[in-house]
Amino acid sequence: MSMQAVVLSRYNGPLELTSLVRPEPARGEVLVRVAASGLNPLDTKIRAGSAGHAKHPLPLVLGIDMAGVVESVGPGVSAFKPGDEVYGMTGGVGGIQGSLAQYAAVDADLLARKPSSLSMREAAALPLAFITSYSGIVDRANLQVGQTVLVQGGAGGVGHVSVQLARALGAKVFATASGGNQDVLVQFGATPIDYATQTVEQYVGSCTDGEGFDLVVDTVGGTTLDASFAAVKHFGHVVSALGWGTHALAPLSFREATYSGVFTLHALLSGKGRAHHGEMMRKATLLAQAGKLAPRVDPRRFDLASVEQAYEALSDGTAQGKIVVDIA
Repeated sequence: MSMQAVVLSRYNGPLELTSLVRPEPARGEVLVRVAASGLNPLDTKIRAGSAGHAKHPLPLVLGIDMAGVVESVGPGVSAFKPGDEVYGMTGGVGGIQGSLAQYAAVDADLLARKPSSLSMREAAALPLAFITSYSGIVDRANLQVGQTVLVQGGAGGVGHVSVQLARALGAKVFATASGGNQDVLVQFGATPIDYATQTVEQYVGSCTDGEGFDLVVDTVGGTTLDASFAAVKHFGHVVSALGWGTHALAPLSFREATYSGVFTLHALLSGKGRAHHGEMMRKATLLAQAGKLAPRVDPRRFDLASVEQAYEALSDGTAQGKIVVDIA
C-alpha cells in the first residue's frame, strides 16, 4: 500500500509531495494515521542540513511532532489499540521518518493518548515544547511550589508551555518578551518583562527585590543565556535547551548557582529513555484535561500540498503561535 508524504531530496531543496510505500509497524511500534504535524524552528535547520546534532540522511521526511489515530499495532504492543487517538514527538531526525506523511510507524514508548480537550492540531503543537519544558523544569530543576521562575522568551513555542507548566506546579512565574507579546504572557499567567526596555539588574530588582529568581528557564540562547546567569539567585538554577557557544560562567559561579542543559532529541537519536518521553506526554495529557495546559496555535491552515507556505510562515516571523500542518 502507498501513502502521500512530503520528501526532501537535497538540503535546502524543495519539499515535494511524493507517493511512498506505507510503513508497517515492527515489534514495539504503532502505525499511526497522522492527522496533524506540528512544526518547530528546528525543522528549518534540519531542512537546511545545518543541524549537526539532528542529522537526518537524505531523502528525508520532516516533522518531529504529530497527532493522529492508531491504525494498527506491531507485535509486543499492548498499551494502544486501533482507533486510539495519540500524540508524541516521534521522528523527523536521525533517519526516523517524520510526521509530514499520511502514516508513520513509531515507537509506542514515545506516544500517549491525546487529551480529549484538545483538537488534533492543538495536540500536534505540544510534544517537543512540553518535553523540553518538563525535562528542564521538573527533571533537572525539580521546581517546588512557591519558587520564583523566570522564563526567557515566554511567548515562544517552548516558552509559553514552560510558563504554563511552572504555573501548574505552583510557582510564581515571570517571563520576558518583546512589547508586542506582553498580553500573551498575561494570558498564560506570567508577570511580563519587556527585555528591550529593562536591564537584567532592573527587572531582578523590581521582580525579586534584587534577590534573583530560583529558576531561570532559557529558551533563546546566546546573550540571553548570559543574562540568565546574571538573573538567577544565590544557589539557584538555570536550564537551557540552547546552551551552545561560549559563555562566561563567572556570574553563575559568584552566585554558587547550577546549570543544566536539555537535549530534547537524545531519546529519539539514541533510543535510550524513550519510555520517559511517553510518560512526559501522559503528564501533558493530565494537565491539558485539567485546563492547565493549552498550546498557542497559529490560525492559518496548511496541508501537505501547501507545506512550503507553512515553512515560510515558520521562518518569516509572522507566526502567532505554533505552525501546524493538517495531514488527514
